[in-house]
Amino acid sequence: QVQLVESGGGLVQAGGSLRLSCAASGNILSIYNMGWYRQAAGKQRELVADITRDGSRNYADSVKGRFTISRNNVKNTVYLQMSSLKSEDTAVYYCNADVVRRNSVSRADYWGQGTQVTVSS
Repeated sequence: QVQLVESGGGLVQAGGSLRLSCAASGNILSIYNMGWYRQAAGKQRELVADITRDGSRNYADSVKGRFTISRNNVKNTVYLQMSSLKSEDTAVYYCNADVVRRNSVSRADYWGQGTQVTVSS
């Protein structure tokens, strides 16, 4: 099994910063893409940012210039540094990882349990 555990969410004022972390553990051989998604109340889940194993990054237009995604391949961890937060960033943030398990040739998507980010205006 593979587990993704997020941390770092919370309540912050508009204009503030938060850093999310997500650590993957378990029966892992390799992790390809890692990413962050978010789901606001009454809305669909959307991609915030993702990063390939070699560090290529992709961001949603709404967070470009404000959020930075990074990862540590040794620790199987992905981070999301969020700055200049806005009320519209309020959502549950989910970590995602594209994993190849040991003794397997196939890749599978895994999700964290989600962490709430609330930005007060």
